[in-house]
Amino acid sequence: MVALVFALACTAGGVRSAHGAPSTEECLACHGNKELVGSDGRSPFISADLFADSVHGALECAGCHEDAVEIPHADRLKPVPLDTCGGCHDDAVTQYREGIHATVADGHAVAGCANCHGEIHRAFAHTDERSAAHWTHLTERCATCHADRSLVERFSIPVVQPVEAYRLGVHGRAVSFGTRAAICSDCHGSHEIRRGADPRSTIWRNHVPDTCGKCHEAIADKFRQSVHGQALAQGVKSAPVCTDCHGEHQILSISDPASPVFASNIPVDTCGRCHGDARLSAKYGIPGGNLAAFQDSFHGLALRAGRTRVANCASCHGVHDILPSSDPRSMVNAANLPTVCGKCHPGAGSHFPLGQVHLLTAGSPTRAEYWIRLGYLWAIVLVVGFMLLHNGWDLAIKARHWPPPPRPTPTHVSERMSRPLRWQHGLVMLSFPVLVYTGFALTYPESWWAAPLLRWESRFGLRGIIHRAAAVVLLAALGWHAVQLAVSRRLRAQLRGLLPTWDDARQLALRLAYYAGRRRTLPPTGPFSYIEKMEYWAFIWGMMIMTATGMPLWFSDFTLRWVPKWVADVATAIHFYEAVLATLAILVWHLYWVIFDPEVYPMDWSWWHGRSPASREHERQDEDGSDPPPYGS
Repeated sequence: MVALVFALACTAGGVRSAHGAPSTEECLACHGNKELVGSDGRSPFISADLFADSVHGALECAGCHEDAVEIPHADRLKPVPLDTCGGCHDDAVTQYREGIHATVADGHAVAGCANCHGEIHRAFAHTDERSAAHWTHLTERCATCHADRSLVERFSIPVVQPVEAYRLGVHGRAVSFGTRAAICSDCHGSHEIRRGADPRSTIWRNHVPDTCGKCHEAIADKFRQSVHGQALAQGVKSAPVCTDCHGEHQILSISDPASPVFASNIPVDTCGRCHGDARLSAKYGIPGGNLAAFQDSFHGLALRAGRTRVANCASCHGVHDILPSSDPRSMVNAANLPTVCGKCHPGAGSHFPLGQVHLLTAGSPTRAEYWIRLGYLWAIVLVVGFMLLHNGWDLAIKARHWPPPPRPTPTHVSERMSRPLRWQHGLVMLSFPVLVYTGFALTYPESWWAAPLLRWESRFGLRGIIHRAAAVVLLAALGWHAVQLAVSRRLRAQLRGLLPTWDDARQLALRLAYYAGRRRTLPPTGPFSYIEKMEYWAFIWGMMIMTATGMPLWFSDFTLRWVPKWVADVATAIHFYEAVLATLAILVWHLYWVIFDPEVYPMDWSWWHGRSPASREHERQDEDGSDPPPYGS
């Protein structure tokens, strides 16, 4: 019925139905009338003005629709064959047939001309903003298929949501703001689009630098001369290309924290993917362990803590022009290291060669850091092990005989800590925990307890500021103590009792004998026991070590300028392990005797008012040498 109405309208309009192909005007007499073609939903409406303005406007309809030989014609014309398009677009059709979109599925090509260029009767040149293939619209055109999950699954496309990823990248964002940037066809091609695994594809690994180089020509030239570009040219399949570092569709700015080339992501997410792979290192003779060594260095730790301005792999090795250290042009060539390191540390290496940069102290017996580490590990085990055994034994004995017998209140309790000493101790009480917290927050930046401090690290470097401020406070307390010792004869006389003597060994032996049940009483201690002497001298010695090793790290520019780099490496190793030893000593030894010792629990308040608790006064027998009452008797 519709066909009959259509034919009558054509006849009434004076359109001829003689033999021979009808003209475009004759076709548009009907197809350009919405009332005639819009009712059946099958016959396309073709605007005469848009068709005349399109790239096909000069063509005759019958030139493409070869079966439209008369009017009225069949209800539905045959699809225009591809060969017909090839009559004008021979190169495009030839390329299209070689591409993946020409793959036949369910009797039809996966994507035909109209899928990309839009409705053929309204097709415009790709340079025309009205064209579906114009660079401002092409992403949306590709998205009609590649953002359709059902089609992705149907054709087993391995890359999911490429269009969504592209829109989030720098190229997609630029296009959305009206800036001409890379679009789908710039990378994948226009008509001859192939799979990435096809060596003829523009996105095949070996072709990626050339594809990206169409826009980034200078960078591509640098890459080709680099160690990675040379390896790629030699057929090394594992050699990285642009997409391995920057990503494929969601290419983000280097200032975006989500980008794989953002400063803190470079060591692990980008360079570490290959240089942290033991198999690749062994296969290609790449020095192993450099990634782990960097991660444990100050630069690596600071990056992990959020300090994005410190050096990363690219800061020293370069970005696209990476060359082996043996190449005189390489940034990490020995002759060039002073210049490279000098960008952040002026004068570095000007007096002594910088030497090896990446250090693995765990397995390098030829380096001093290895022996420092080994020595400290043994010291920590032996010293802290002795402290745990000693204090655990003491706690067990006192718990077994708890509560202690009543003792007479001492008639006089002398002041053991003068006010200046209490102030000095107070400064240490404030600064030492802060130093421990801020120091280990650098070494273990991923720990949950470090997160509150490192939240502002990237912007303010707060951890380092607090750490150095606490160091100044602690040094002020030590300096005050040293000055007071120098000017106060009374304090020197009082603290002379802290000097170690052979009697301390005797006290220790007698106390251990008491713990073992070989002695019924504790030995008299005198003014200061070996317990207090160990605390005092361990603290003084530890702080001297921490100061001597902390200063070269604090003033790193001066250190790298005037002394060999191994001095800073040794200082770093000692500073860390001494901090571990000092922290454990405070936790295991000092806190037990001033807090957890049952005789003073919950606190020995001498740090506040300067006087020892009564229980401690009974242990400090005077010169007569008389024993205290048997403990627990």
